[in-house]
Amino acid sequence: MIDSEGFRPNVGIILANDNGQVLWARRIGQDAWQFPQGGIRGHETPMAAMYRELKEEVGLNPDDVEVIACTRGWLKYRLPKRMIRHNSLPVCIGQKQKWFLLRMLGQDNQVDLKQCESPEFDGWQWVSFWFPLANVVSFKKNVYRMALTELSPRLSRKLVGL
Repeated sequence: MIDSEGFRPNVGIILANDNGQVLWARRIGQDAWQFPQGGIRGHETPMAAMYRELKEEVGLNPDDVEVIACTRGWLKYRLPKRMIRHNSLPVCIGQKQKWFLLRMLGQDNQVDLKQCESPEFDGWQWVSFWFPLANVVSFKKNVYRMALTELSPRLSRKLVGL
């Protein structure tokens, strides 16, 4: 499902622990790290897509997390020209994302990257909240900056209240 501007609807997941660290995952067979994310299917709400992606990519269920916040609007990024597939219609030029900030309620050993037939990640670690901004692939930096900036005050308030 690609919108009239060429953007695919997507959700991004920032999963935090009680220390304010976030889950950072390594794409299979690559030295490329990112937050879990995935497309929204035609019949899904962003929240439903987030829970599906959380299960598929990280192995966690809704009762393993607490939803702290979601970005107010869509955050967009464009794909580099070399990554645009012009032979598929409609042409997707990038993604528009709703970002969710979650707090992990379960234990680290509940994270399971092999919950789906085609896992996207082969490793993960907890990193400081702002670490991903300096370490994500360049074309996603701006959307990460917007998501982290908007959601960081909500995590700070949550951690103070624990």
